[in-house]
Amino acid sequence: MSIDAPMGTTGRLIERRPADAEPPDAEPPGAERADVEPPDAGPPPLRAAPRRRRQATRAQRRRMWVVGVVIVGAIGFLVYKGLTSAIVFFKTANEAVAQRSQLGNSDFQLEGTVVTGSVHHVGGDEYRFAVESSGIAVDVQNTGDPPQMFRPGLPVVVVGHFVGSGDVFASDQIMVKHSQAYIAAHPGRVKPASGSSP
Repeated sequence: MSIDAPMGTTGRLIERRPADAEPPDAEPPGAERADVEPPDAGPPPLRAAPRRRRQATRAQRRRMWVVGVVIVGAIGFLVYKGLTSAIVFFKTANEAVAQRSQLGNSDFQLEGTVVTGSVHHVGGDEYRFAVESSGIAVDVQNTGDPPQMFRPGLPVVVVGHFVGSGDVFASDQIMVKHSQAYIAAHPGRVKPASGSSP
């Protein structure tokens, strides 16, 4: 401060500064004041998803694919089992005997003519008889009352399976084929037993 500085009206000295001088509380250029908040620049920029999260989504997708394949496979298996169990094979007595090992214990329809003299009422609702086709006979053990038209010499279809490894056919249903019409429609399948009148 120079001595020749003019005195103010109150008697205090007035300090002169050069025109280009900054006020004493001015901060250097580029410095920000701590108490002044920067202008609002909007939400912070989005960060890239962590790699861990990406790996988790891949694992979840893979898991969903595996579950989907298992479900489709299970549905396919159930449909296949349902269709195959609903299909009942049809065999004449001679075909059934020839294919005994392949048929195993699976259910199928056995067709033949009731052999004369073979029908026996064992007791209750159990009947035993034999059916014949092309000279080959199969013994049948049926549980359940036969239809009224059931008698020797008539072509029938019994539904069931072979018992164990034997040649006895266990059935629980007898269907009588009305001989003349059925034999005329299927002459090669079932013929009335010799000497019987249908």
